[in-house]
Amino acid sequence: MERIVTVEQEAGLHARPASAFVEAAGEFESEITVGRANGDGAVDAGSMLAVTGLGIERGDAVRLTAEGPDADDALDQLVALLERPEP
Repeated sequence: MERIVTVEQEAGLHARPASAFVEAAGEFESEITVGRANGDGAVDAGSMLAVTGLGIERGDAVRLTAEGPDADDALDQLVALLERPEP
């Protein structure tokens, strides 16, 4: 499963927002990746270093993928988190 979402958080996926995103991703059994919507650089959504290394800014489109028993729920929660202006 995959979804494309535009990041609305003021700081993008840096520092505090990235920490909240990684923590949320870690709550699911599914394997989750995040990367730029064009397919470049997908990384493990549970890795703070990898997520912040993407350099995702506010307004950037990202592709989330999840594979596993709770993939749909994981994507729903992570999309909602990224679409909020603040975590």
